[in-house]
Amino acid sequence: MIRVGIVGGAGYTAGELIRLLLHHPEAEIAFVHSTSNAKNLLTDVHEGLLGETEMKFTSRLALKSIDVLFLCMGHGKSAEFLAEHPVPQNVRIIDLAQDFRLKNSSPIGEAGRGLDFVYGLPELNREDIKTARHVANPGCFATAIQLGLLPLAANWLLHDDISVNAITGSTGAGVKPAATTHFSWRTGNMSIYKAFRHQHVPEIRQSLAQLQPGFDASVDFIPYRGDFARGIFCTEVVRIDPALPEKDFVQLYKQFYASAAFTHYVDRDLDLKQVVNTNKALVHVEKFEDKLLVTSVIDNLLKGASGQAVQNMNLMFDIDEHAGLDLKPSAF
Repeated sequence: MIRVGIVGGAGYTAGELIRLLLHHPEAEIAFVHSTSNAKNLLTDVHEGLLGETEMKFTSRLALKSIDVLFLCMGHGKSAEFLAEHPVPQNVRIIDLAQDFRLKNSSPIGEAGRGLDFVYGLPELNREDIKTARHVANPGCFATAIQLGLLPLAANWLLHDDISVNAITGSTGAGVKPAATTHFSWRTGNMSIYKAFRHQHVPEIRQSLAQLQPGFDASVDFIPYRGDFARGIFCTEVVRIDPALPEKDFVQLYKQFYASAAFTHYVDRDLDLKQVVNTNKALVHVEKFEDKLLVTSVIDNLLKGASGQAVQNMNLMFDIDEHAGLDLKPSAF
């Protein structure tokens, strides 16, 4: 069994990670660390786990007793943690924050030496993830947007600015209450935030340039807050050669994702309920003269966070990629 440690155990992503790992056939949770909740039951915070575990949060870090460490803290906190707590070299690390997603950046200076993080998008870096000691889990928006664009980048078809609109559920804002997550504000409402300057854009551009070196077009991303709890619905408009038929693009996408464990091309319009509560990503394309409309959908807490983190763990330990992730969508 893979022995797992979780640091930052009180948030939404940690709750989903615990839920997945409790039922994983080849993993067991050794500890869930939280200083503010130490000695409290996990179910005091994650009530959805009632009847499934009697485990308690702990303030102790038994790092020598585990095989893999998941970091589920706020952005910037992972770097601080690793600077203060040296992790044994044999322990693999999966960071769910944004601290190590960009190459050639070490936010913890000298303490970052040797922490060679691989960007953990399996559809892009599957073979590198298999041999990685440290993985930086992608952002939720970044995952949905990249999965819509990677096949085009792989075929050098991105030449003009890309227009992206994506709407996410309230869980994308984290568990800490804020004015824009309050039910009375969010219900029956929607809004834009961080237009053109969302923190996930650099990692998106990095991945596109990995497949299409020299890519320098703009990714004009406008994120929306949605009136629902979970899921990301993304549309991307890409300028294309109008002479290329739609069937060629469909075939291109099908070929690119033919061996992907969880990402599938679908020959129909998409909706969120097809993916919510699963680790799946669904992608669809339609051609309109000189424009290609790409639609992609994921669950922001699963394929956009904890599910993808477990998928990465499975790859790192050379076990079935689907282990612990065969989940039924909430279709109704």
